[in-house]
This record gives sequence, C-alpha cells and structure tokens, in this order.
Amino acid sequence: MGTDSQMQPLGPGDRGPVVADVRAALRALTLLPAGEAQEPVPLEQTVYDPATELAVRHFQQVRGLTVDGRVGEETYRALSEARWSLGDRLLHHDPVRPMRGDDVTNLQDRLHELGYDAGPVDGVFGAQTEAGLRTFQRDYGLTSDGTCGPATLRALRQLGRKVTGGRPQLLRQSASFVESGPHLIGRRIVVDPGHGGTDRGFSAGETTEADLVLDLASRIEGRLAAAGATVYLTRGRHQDPTPAERTAFANDARADLFLSLHTDAHRSEHARGVASYYYGTGSGPSSTVGEQFANLARREVVARTGLLDLGSHPKTWDLLRMTRMPAVRLDCGYLSHPVDRLLLLDARLRSTVASAVLAAVQRLFLPAEADPPTGTFVLPARG
Repeated sequence: MGTDSQMQPLGPGDRGPVVADVRAALRALTLLPAGEAQEPVPLEQTVYDPATELAVRHFQQVRGLTVDGRVGEETYRALSEARWSLGDRLLHHDPVRPMRGDDVTNLQDRLHELGYDAGPVDGVFGAQTEAGLRTFQRDYGLTSDGTCGPATLRALRQLGRKVTGGRPQLLRQSASFVESGPHLIGRRIVVDPGHGGTDRGFSAGETTEADLVLDLASRIEGRLAAAGATVYLTRGRHQDPTPAERTAFANDARADLFLSLHTDAHRSEHARGVASYYYGTGSGPSSTVGEQFANLARREVVARTGLLDLGSHPKTWDLLRMTRMPAVRLDCGYLSHPVDRLLLLDARLRSTVASAVLAAVQRLFLPAEADPPTGTFVLPARG
C-alpha cells in the first residue's frame, strides 16, 4: 500500500517504450546486465520480464520504496533521480519545477558536512538548499549565485569535513523540538486520514479503511485540540487529495508535525499488527525527529491496545519526503485480519489509539529526564 497512484503501474508482461526506459535505467545502475543494451528488439516490444521485476524489487528495497516489483510514479521518478551524479549538470533552484536527483542529495550532504544548513537531505533543490549554497559561495569567495557549477564543485571537493559527531541538520532539528518547550499550546499538527472520496482503501463488508481512519483522525483531532494544539485534517469524507496536495497542505499550514493514518491489508492470514514509517532510506539521510515520533506513536498504541508490534521503518515515500516538518505514517492494524478488524471496529479501541497518539505527541516535546515510560503518560486536564 504505497503511494504510486498517479500513473498506471508497470508490471510483469507489460511492453512498450516506458518499459525500455525502465530497463535502461536499471542497466545504468548495474541492476541488469549491460550486455542487454544491444537487444535487437523494437522499443514497443520491450517486455517487463522476471529479471526486470527482480531488479525493480532490489532497487525499491535499497531506496526505501514499497517493494512490489512494479513501477508506478514514485518508483519511476526514483529511477530517474538515481541516474544523476554530482557534476553531471548545473544545479540551481527552480521554484516551479524543482530539480530532483541523487546529485542534489550529494550536494545537500556535502554542504551539511561543511557546516551549512541546506535544509532536509531530500534530493530536492529548494529554497533552503539555495540559501545554504549561496552562504557557502560567499564565505569562500565564489560568485554567490546559488548555482552549483564547476567552480563551486571544485571548492566543495577540495574542502575537508568540518562537522563531526553526527549529522548537523538532524541535531539542529532534535534540539529545536526540546528547546521549544513541553507544552502543546499553539503547536500546529496536520492529521492526514488516508484515502477518501471514491478511494475507499481496503474494504471488509461495509467497513472501509477510509471511514475508519477518518473517524480515528477526528478523535485524535479532538484530543490534541483539547490539549491546546491547532489541528488540521487534510480531508473530509468526500475528498481524496493526492499525496502532493496533502504535503502541500501541511507545508502551507507551517505544521510542526504531520501524521498520516492508514490501516493495512494483506493476502496472508497471518498479517496483523501496527507499523509506523518515517523518512529515510535505512542507510543514508533520515528524519531524526520523524523516527523518534514514529517509535513513540507505535509503542504507545501497542502498549495500550495489545496489537502486535511490527516496528518502525524508513521509507522515501513522497508523503514523508516532501513535508518540511517531521512526518510519520501510522498503520493501525490489518483490516484483512479478523482479530485486528474486530478490534478496530470497537469505538473504544479507536479512542484508545487517539489517546496513545496524544501521549506520543506530548512525549516528543519532553526532555529526556521528564519522559515517562511507554503506556503510562496521561495528559493532565487543562484548568
């Protein structure tokens, strides 16, 4: 249940020029044999074969995408971004069509190592990356034009790392949360019920994922608002915003946190439990506060409901990547599992999940010495 939703996904048996493009990208990444580049097959006859599916699965696993062996919008875009290495092209900020790619990720990483704040290491050349680059250029006597060209690349490669002992942008983010104080009054939190409108998500009889998570989101909204937070929902019952619209909504609201709610489903009769997701690949850049919030929310839900604990996992879904604040997706059980479904249909359990999320949000802003054990925190009533 990933986020490849805007293009018709490619899968085994499909043919055509787009399949040929996917295979070319996989060859460039050495995930398919390079010798296949000379196949005497017309582009429109290029087939999505088992080797292609296996290579796509490997790529998705490494990149933190949903591993399904199919190429939808996010996987296709990630393949395109993976082609770029730092120095392949001039990098600059385009507010209409931001440049995206592994070269941008490398640039952001390098600037942070040198002590410059280039914003999230997300592979998107935005305004923060431009500001960090301009500051670097000015400090080192280069033309401060915000464009990464040959002269800037030479300077970046010649300079040694200045920041050690952790990723500086992540340390800054973690410190700012604790320093901002423990209260929730005035915090802006966006709660995103998945699916909506004509997209009902997984259905079990008359029960739909879209309705369940909207009900859960409303309960979370009420508890957070009672604690003093300003809460926004990304949709009502009849809307189904795209992932881009949901993240843009959160960014425009200047939210402090973003929480996306889903339930899950699987053909296996054994699949059940609660999982959470935050931005990261597992081996590279990640959101420190996002990971912390993902762990807090999942553990609080598990401790208070008895649902199975499936852990927290890094993903590069756009829903987590494109938000400018810590973002988490929480999957609250499997509607396809009879026990989880029975629990989720109980309004009392959904209220318990909402209380667990409130506790997780509050704990996120507490200093370590004041943080209570999981499952024990109860927010005092406001006077």
